[in-house]
Amino acid sequence: MRLGRFWGIEYSLNPFFLALLGLFFVAGVLDRGLIAFGVVLVHETAHALVAKRLGVPVEEVELLPFGGVAQTGVELSVHPMREIYVAAAGPASNLALFSLGVALKNYGIWHEGLGPFFLQCNLLVALFNLLPGLPLDGGHIYRALRAQRDGIARATYKAAGLGQFIALVVMFAGAAGIWAGYCGLDIPVTALFLFYAATRERQESPHLFLRMLRFKNEELDREGVLPVIQMATVENVPLGMLVRPFVPRRYHLVTVLDSQHRYLGTVTETAVIDALLQRGASTKVGDLLNG
Repeated sequence: MRLGRFWGIEYSLNPFFLALLGLFFVAGVLDRGLIAFGVVLVHETAHALVAKRLGVPVEEVELLPFGGVAQTGVELSVHPMREIYVAAAGPASNLALFSLGVALKNYGIWHEGLGPFFLQCNLLVALFNLLPGLPLDGGHIYRALRAQRDGIARATYKAAGLGQFIALVVMFAGAAGIWAGYCGLDIPVTALFLFYAATRERQESPHLFLRMLRFKNEELDREGVLPVIQMATVENVPLGMLVRPFVPRRYHLVTVLDSQHRYLGTVTETAVIDALLQRGASTKVGDLLNG
């Protein structure tokens, strides 16, 4: 559901969040639901403003039960430090609101009914989002740290797998809480959507990797200089296997050897990417030397 455009950013409300607000309404605590909405709105706006400050275009912000998703395209995910800064901004904003709430309480500006929920909501959103699984903020930080070693596709796949595991743990904990009378349906609903979002991230990892490869030439043209990683491979290795270790923010040069490990030639990352997109993943790297 579209909410409007603010600071040049389109805001929308995910149907799962709308359903969660409906649960608050049915339970007679809509005021708490609106507080949760405000907490998530601040959280996502912090992401978007930091991203724009770092020069990353933000197309849309979708508010979710556990936080939200800022649509930034591939540019953010291929800049690990930018991804870390943007991801950390959300939990930092909630911790700032938590600190503000504590300060107001100490000055006697306090609502006994809603004040504790405001503090709990901010603390829960901050800490929950720091868990290391996509699409949570901690998952983005984890992916950014792993991408330089494992490559963007493998790092995304691992982080999304952790997100699925976290969702299952939360789902079972929520079910146990309902059975024991400690919580309502909001926790299982949140866990269900988290699992769905993590699964979608995992399925998108190969496509994200291809977008990263295509973005690399633009990045080199814009920045002028990128660090180089030199690799060696034998001529019969398919391009689909060759590109798996490719990482963001590095340009790869590949030395091609024959079956006796004698030098045949060198191919650039650009040549590898072009051949991968035009000829397919089964193309042998040695074929690139033959034209």
